Amino acid sequence: MKIYDLIKPESIVANFHATSKKQAIQDLAKKAADITGIHERAISDVLMERERLGTTGVGNGIAIPHGKLASLASLHGLFARLEKPIDFQSIDEQPVDLIFLLLAPESAGADHLKALARVSRLLRDKTVCEKLRGTDQSEALFVLLTQDAANQAA
Repeated sequence: MKIYDLIKPESIVANFHATSKKQAIQDLAKKAADITGIHERAISDVLMERERLGTTGVGNGIAIPHGKLASLASLHGLFARLEKPIDFQSIDEQPVDLIFLLLAPESAGADHLKALARVSRLLRDKTVCEKLRGTDQSEALFVLLTQDAANQAA
């Protein structure tokens, strides 16, 4: 599982603005709806349901909201770099400024877990996160996310 299997240039939001976790999830669901063709309400409902189980704010300013949808045919990712960090009820209680949203078909099972693990590994790298935080250009963010995945695979 490679990051470039999950995201495309159009699924990067460089200057994302949200003032709360709920708003971030709703706005990202809207963007994901444009990419997947699935209604934004269905996406936000699945993501909020997952958040009720426990926060997807994994620490160090990173959140990986995720969910499964029956009507989805393949895995989809969306990356957002927030203009200003927001409270995401993260496990380390630190605000979040990098969000990688992951959507999977209900039947994805192991592929969903592999994708979550891959995203988590990438965003655990402090150098990668510093570079992501250091640019506000969508194209540069896409290259940083996918180039790192290509380098790690080599």
